Amino acid sequence: MAVVFGAAIGLALGLLGAGGSVLAVPALVYGVGQPLQTAIPSSLAVVALSSLGGLLPRERRTAVRWPVALVFGAAGTPAAFGGTALGKLFPQRWLLLAFAALMVVIAVRMLRGGESNTGACRTGQGGIDWRACLPKSVLAGAAVGVLTGLSGVGGGFVVVPALTLLLGLGAQEAVATSLVVVLINSAAGLAAHAGAADSVDYRVLLLFAGSALVISASAARWSAKLDPSTVRRWFAVVVLAVAAFVAVAAIVDPSTLG
Repeated sequence: MAVVFGAAIGLALGLLGAGGSVLAVPALVYGVGQPLQTAIPSSLAVVALSSLGGLLPRERRTAVRWPVALVFGAAGTPAAFGGTALGKLFPQRWLLLAFAALMVVIAVRMLRGGESNTGACRTGQGGIDWRACLPKSVLAGAAVGVLTGLSGVGGGFVVVPALTLLLGLGAQEAVATSLVVVLINSAAGLAAHAGAADSVDYRVLLLFAGSALVISASAARWSAKLDPSTVRRWFAVVVLAVAAFVAVAAIVDPSTLG
C-alpha cells in the first residue's frame, strides 16, 4: 500500500510540480495508520525526495529559474519553523479538518487552472522586474513556509500559480522552479520537525519515498508531452475526494489520529 501511495505522490509532483504532498499526509494517517505528528515529517521527507526525482531530467533542470526559487526558498525556510510551532497549539482533529479545507482550496484552484505569460512582474522585454516583485515573492514564499511547517505540505500548489500569475513564468518554467522551492521548504520543514524523528517508521518511509522518487523522475520525462490542464483537472477531482474522506474521518473517528 505504501508503494501505491508513494507512486501517486511522485506522479503528481513529476507532472505538475505540486499536489503530491496533499495526498501524502492522508495516505500516511489513514492508509498506513500513522499518528498525524509522525505523518507530517514522513510526508515532508517523501515530498523532498519526490521533488528531487522530478528535477533529474536535464530538460527539467534547465527550465528552473534559480533566482526565483532561491528567493521563495529563503523566505520559506524560517517560516516553516514558525508553522511547526503554530501546529503544536492545536488539537490534531482540527489540524486535519483545516488540512481538508486546504485540499478543497487546492482542488478548486487546479480546476480553475489558467496560465499567464504576462504576469504583473514581467517587463516589456520578457524579463522580471525584481524591484516591483521582490516584496510579493518574499510574502508568497513565507506563506508557503508556514503551510509547510503546519501541515506537512511542500506548497507547490501555492508556488505554481504564484509563479505563473505573479511573475508570468510559462508552465514548464513554473513546474521546474516549483520543484526546487518544494525541495527547499520540505527540507526546512523536516528540520523543524526533527524532534519527531524517533517516531518515524523508516521502513514505511523508504517504501513511500523510493516509489515516489522513481515515479516522479519518470513522470517528469513525460510531462511536456501531456496536456497539463487535463492532468490538473483529473488530479483536482482526486484531491476533492480525499478531502471529503479526511474531513469525515476526522469528525467521525478521531481515534485514528493516534
